Amino acid sequence: MFLINCPVIKLNFKKFMLQSARKIHIIGIGGIGVSALAKLLARRGITITGSDLIESSVTKDLEFDGQRIFIGHTAENVPSDCDLIIYSPAVPENNSERVAARERGLPELSYPEALGELTKEFRTIAVAGTNGKSTTTAMLGLILEEAGFDPTVIVGTKVPTFKHGNMREGKGGSWLVVEACEYREHFLNLHPEFAVITNIEEDHFDYFRDLDHIREAFQKFVDKVPEIGRVIFNADDLTCHSLVYKNSVSFGEHNGEYRAVNRISGLGQQTFELWLDDSHLGDIVLQVPGQFNVMNAMAAAVTALVIGVPFGAIQVGLEKFFGVWRRFERVGNFRGAEVFSDYGHHPTAIKATLEAAREFFPGRRIVLCFQPHQHERAKSMFNDFVEALSGADVLILPEIFEVAGRTEDTDVSSNDLVMAIKEKFPTKEVVFASNLSAAEQLLNTVIQENDVLIVQGAGDVDNLARRIVL
Repeated sequence: MFLINCPVIKLNFKKFMLQSARKIHIIGIGGIGVSALAKLLARRGITITGSDLIESSVTKDLEFDGQRIFIGHTAENVPSDCDLIIYSPAVPENNSERVAARERGLPELSYPEALGELTKEFRTIAVAGTNGKSTTTAMLGLILEEAGFDPTVIVGTKVPTFKHGNMREGKGGSWLVVEACEYREHFLNLHPEFAVITNIEEDHFDYFRDLDHIREAFQKFVDKVPEIGRVIFNADDLTCHSLVYKNSVSFGEHNGEYRAVNRISGLGQQTFELWLDDSHLGDIVLQVPGQFNVMNAMAAAVTALVIGVPFGAIQVGLEKFFGVWRRFERVGNFRGAEVFSDYGHHPTAIKATLEAAREFFPGRRIVLCFQPHQHERAKSMFNDFVEALSGADVLILPEIFEVAGRTEDTDVSSNDLVMAIKEKFPTKEVVFASNLSAAEQLLNTVIQENDVLIVQGAGDVDNLARRIVL
């Protein structure tokens, strides 16, 4: 009885499940992080099948990669010879495939649990934060690749220079760089030697009570870093600064041991100086816009320095970084306007993206088509959204994207945001769209030549951005 209840045995059993499995079925495989793990496991010789509610570019990539993907969930999707189930946290217990797997006695791991077991096999760098973690993860992966560290990377976006997009497979390298999600404290499943924190802000109020609750989760996360490791954190962020660290290194523009100084932004490029205390280490050139990307680059550069990467490799790696999928991604031209797709769905990310666009495209009209992501977020951060969205010259707001597996209180609508913005900013050109088709019709009437159009949100609004540029 003691052995059954012993938590060490449970953890080892999970590790044994992942390492010994030869045929794994993944439910909710269309998630961007989940699909990256699927690709990595397939390259280890494991047979992967999977299912998702809808077909997407992610599921198509997996099929092209050789995986068998089912669209829709049914008990029959679970292969008869499957020996492990991995499921997305968005997939509920009563999902037909999870029920069938339990009836057959198949072991299950959630995606965060499976990722946690993987982190035990490497010297793991986990990148966390409310905003910027995907970009920072990608930047750091490219720097380590440039330096010959041969990292394995799992990131919640597609990186153009990675052969497999959201995953890079190291060929025998000992390093793993992984994006660490704070939602429902999923990052507590990870076992990092190094942790990076870009910032900590209010978000995910369908789980967290308030900012203090979020802070508590991040404190647990940094407490997992061993004495021999390091936590690299943003000293300009008050909540980051309030955490207690065993062994840390700080960065920022105004605070921290490492500082970004003399940022200069022009058309298509920005530069800054990297200083350590009173020593100028050198200049860094970025091909991506915005002060927020300087902070992302700082997080990646300082982490690389901490683990022993030469500064020259950091400079080259960052200068080669041209952005990632749905992070201020230039997707084409529509009626004479340049079109960008962006994943940002938090008020801070919206504000930063609009500021970056104005820096890179001075004097041009900024049109924002923003799809709010999840009703609970829109409701709990309503006033913050009103302020952030008002930064666009023209604003189109499609109805809120409902998220499967999340708490959805539908008594708030994008139209409520429109009315609030009009009341506070009466001269602002802002329009509600009942769906993406209506949003597309509105874009056809408002877009002018030489506009900058940003199509933003974490839902399916990206489909609109790519459709109109065809």
